[in-house]
Amino acid sequence: MKTIQTGEFKTDKMDIAKRFKNNPILRPKDIKPSSKEMYIECLLNPGVFQFDGKTWMLCRVAERTKQIEGSIKVPVLDANGKAEILTFDQNDPKLDDSDPRVITYDGKNYLTTLSHLRLVNSKDGKVFTEPDSYKSINGKGEYESFGIEDCRVSQIGEEYHLTYTMVSEIAVGVGYMSTKDWKSFKRQGMIFPPHNKDCAIFDTKINNKYYALHRPSSPELGGNYIWIAESPDMLHWGKHQCIAVTRSGMWDSARVGAGAAPIATSEGWLEIYHGADENNRYCLGALLLDRDNPAKVISRSMKPIMEPIMEYEKEGFFGNVIFTNGHIVNGDTITLYYGASDEVICGAELSIQEILDSLK
Repeated sequence: MKTIQTGEFKTDKMDIAKRFKNNPILRPKDIKPSSKEMYIECLLNPGVFQFDGKTWMLCRVAERTKQIEGSIKVPVLDANGKAEILTFDQNDPKLDDSDPRVITYDGKNYLTTLSHLRLVNSKDGKVFTEPDSYKSINGKGEYESFGIEDCRVSQIGEEYHLTYTMVSEIAVGVGYMSTKDWKSFKRQGMIFPPHNKDCAIFDTKINNKYYALHRPSSPELGGNYIWIAESPDMLHWGKHQCIAVTRSGMWDSARVGAGAAPIATSEGWLEIYHGADENNRYCLGALLLDRDNPAKVISRSMKPIMEPIMEYEKEGFFGNVIFTNGHIVNGDTITLYYGASDEVICGAELSIQEILDSLK
């Protein structure tokens, strides 16, 4: 196998991404917490778009309550969207805190962090700052009481369409909202019912219909697979078809999910997706979908096009993770923004042609 130049060092792994030399480009310390009672545990998985002549990221900000020794505090949102703090004794036998992301108390699950979405922008696509005149987007209502996560952004005309994960004690589903100015939003509620996430809307109609990738999950039959659906209005979705399942013994053997909106190429729709194995190691691969019938898969990555090889990708809040749901396309270059180790945000460039060649 040929040696690949990543931008910082060379590796013999199957990784064709050229990482930014200034990675990570955003860390938790670079963003202010929402209140004095909270601190930012993780900064991750941004939706990406262009607006007002700049590159923007809509980052997932995962905050945690400041802890006191001997107890675990977790934040949740009340019916009015205000954060309240629940406290659990670490010596309580009803408490299971073995997972840093989720605790269980008396049979009920609670996230250790509360996520919201925060806007940052950049003139060069590499150095990002938080503008003062744009507010964060917070969870609202009973279906977002554990926050909102991992937003994808698709632009159709002058309107931006946001799909994101709604998280609550009740379930996990896909929420949808739209905006033209990033200051006022039209919330449309849940468009894909539980359990569902990883939803990316195509940024153009196909045969006069909207299409979206999504990821329903089944704890018994089936699994964590990528599906496609179509809609006349982006609110009512049907004709669901499964297009990619997990593959035993491979890098995407445990779960797969869509990244950002598929990219139109001369050979078909190119979708960069994430896959994880039984050890929760997350890598990126690609699907090539038919231009006129995107439910038809032409080809799929046998090996990852990007995998956690850098220290900031292997070590962190939840290590060995590369996860993307946002990119900018300019000619043959995909500028990919991704969460690394569920803690920091990074950037990389990939060649569309090189990805297509890897699929042949």
